Amino acid sequence: MFSKTCEYALRALIYIAQQSKSGSRVGIKDISKSIHSPEHFIAKILQDLSRKGFVQSAKGPNGGFYMDQKNLNTSIADIVREIDGDKLFTGCGLGLDQCSETHPCPLHDQFKSIRQDLRIMLETSKIQMFVDNLDLQLTHLKA
Repeated sequence: MFSKTCEYALRALIYIAQQSKSGSRVGIKDISKSIHSPEHFIAKILQDLSRKGFVQSAKGPNGGFYMDQKNLNTSIADIVREIDGDKLFTGCGLGLDQCSETHPCPLHDQFKSIRQDLRIMLETSKIQMFVDNLDLQLTHLKA
């Protein structure tokens, strides 16, 4: 459903949020190991997300990535849109370029409601929600 880049970004941001709630900063090596991603790949993803304000970073011996309260209120939909674009929320279920209300594909009507439900779910899902569920051990982030 998500690109590999988006999957790694989501896992990394949730992990960073969980680790930084006590004021800690998390390094690339720790993030990479904990979410099972290639170090250079996650570094590039997080550098981009840092520039765009989804996560903060600090250099130096006590440096690393961390999240503030504003970041914790970011929706999963915002992150998905930033990385994968809007296709998940607007695209055709069969991948057709010309699918529309006036020129629907065979899945159009059913897929339209699925897309809408998915959009609502991801827009109402905030990073903080996932951190809370991890803390309560209702969910997990490792395989």
